[in-house]
Amino acid sequence: MRYVYPCVLTPEEGGGFFVSFPDVPGANTCGDDRAEALEMAEDALAVALAGHVHERWEIPAPSPAASGQVLVAVPPLVAAKLALYSAMREQGMSKTALARRLGLSESVVRRLLNPDHRSHISRIEKALRAVGRRLAVEDRAA
Repeated sequence: MRYVYPCVLTPEEGGGFFVSFPDVPGANTCGDDRAEALEMAEDALAVALAGHVHERWEIPAPSPAASGQVLVAVPPLVAAKLALYSAMREQGMSKTALARRLGLSESVVRRLLNPDHRSHISRIEKALRAVGRRLAVEDRAA
């Protein structure tokens, strides 16, 4: 899945913009101008999706962008962790089972799944391969 979500930028009366994500309730923020609002949007989206992981909720799939909406991607490391979490959830795999498969402790796997913890991307890639997934990186115009 591509972790790129459409957001709505709503001009505020006193200036600035309010940002919301139709697919991720609670991922709201604002900024003094459009550029700052979009910068804040990436962080708000990552925090809200990390909340889904912490609460053990399903990660919502992004809908196509509607007219006037802007696409916002989560940071690459967070996207990789969300992909690992989603794959494990789909397969009903526990952290302990993945730890055994990787020859790691359960606490290491817990950190690999935690979007708030800095992990080395190579470890997440290895874990993704262990659940039958591959990580793909894509660039796009800003």
